[in-house]
Amino acid sequence: MTAELVMYDDARARTFEPFALTRPAGELRAGAELIRRRWERAAGARAIGFSGAPHLKTFEEFDAPPVVSGTLAQGTIIVNARCAIALDAILGDANVWTCDSRIAAVRLSAPLDVARLENGTLRLDTIASGAMAEVRGWWIEEIWDLCARLGNMLVADIAALAAGAEDMPSHVSVLGEHGAFAERGAYFDPYVVVDTTEGPVLVRCGARVSAFTRLVGPCVIGEGVQVGGGKIKNCSIGEHSRVHGELSGAIFIGHANKVHDGFIGDSVLGRWANVGAGSITSNLKNSYGEVSLWTPGGVRKTHLTFLGSMIGDHAKLGIGTRLTTGCVVGAGANVFGSAMPPKFVPPFAWGDTPPFQEFECAKFLDVAAKVMARRGVTLGENGRSALAAAWARRGAFAGATQK
Repeated sequence: MTAELVMYDDARARTFEPFALTRPAGELRAGAELIRRRWERAAGARAIGFSGAPHLKTFEEFDAPPVVSGTLAQGTIIVNARCAIALDAILGDANVWTCDSRIAAVRLSAPLDVARLENGTLRLDTIASGAMAEVRGWWIEEIWDLCARLGNMLVADIAALAAGAEDMPSHVSVLGEHGAFAERGAYFDPYVVVDTTEGPVLVRCGARVSAFTRLVGPCVIGEGVQVGGGKIKNCSIGEHSRVHGELSGAIFIGHANKVHDGFIGDSVLGRWANVGAGSITSNLKNSYGEVSLWTPGGVRKTHLTFLGSMIGDHAKLGIGTRLTTGCVVGAGANVFGSAMPPKFVPPFAWGDTPPFQEFECAKFLDVAAKVMARRGVTLGENGRSALAAAWARRGAFAGATQK
């Protein structure tokens, strides 16, 4: 049964900063794929829209659906965007889908006014009825769960995605027995090593892997990604990103740049983020203690020993930037200078220490348009409006705890 999908950001998903300011949760990368695309694969249908925070009403990005309005028709499937469904799952003809015994999606038995979704407080169990089915997947309870669950998700995702892939070319040195796969159109220079001792590796179509690169599984190199050398371990590198140096446990949502030496570990980089030469994220405290992270509700313990940085969409790190363990860099921030920034850098901040200057809106939009144009992408009126709305909300982070 083909059905229309709507991705729903509940109240918890709307706290997933620094990304919630500029994108709905369904457009986060969990494991090898965006959460929305995971559900589209399971349903065999494209999502028709999303319901999220009001400031995202003009959100526009590649194949992402627009915000929904009016009344949703009977039969529409509403998906909790915090559930990353397994890539081998199939929805079938059920009316309610659970993941780990919690309701992850429901098929509407009657039309639903979109207004009921607008503030994120509607619980899907209150509108669930009919036949139920359990699906495999992972719940994202906190933004750092994207890192905590990455390795297990990549192993499962590669098993599902590798069905249409081929073995590595004969000139690539492959170690281990967990599987090394390349989609048609992936290119490898000589002197590339793929180490599958700890997990499988998948390189997707259009990706280019340069000489003196070591890919260590589990690892997925996305479509059109350019890997310029270095060691890339336990990473999910989203489409059309450019990476080089040492990366471990990193997620690139897509179209991000880290093309020089430096270390990114156990971190998430937003779309269009840029990491300057020699920049480093710390992902382990000297005490080997639990990492805490800034959230809109205050600094929280993560129960993780390894956690690097959350770097928002369009954020820029100048050369030699050093980010402390559990750092959050807000969307659109331009971080540069000789000092180590605090644990929280507000969105659209300018500099390296508080009190920060502001990245003026018109200038920020001009830079964003130039950055995107370098990849052949136009910042349209809707996208410009969405980023301007995010900039207008920067005051909501004023006075946030930074230590």
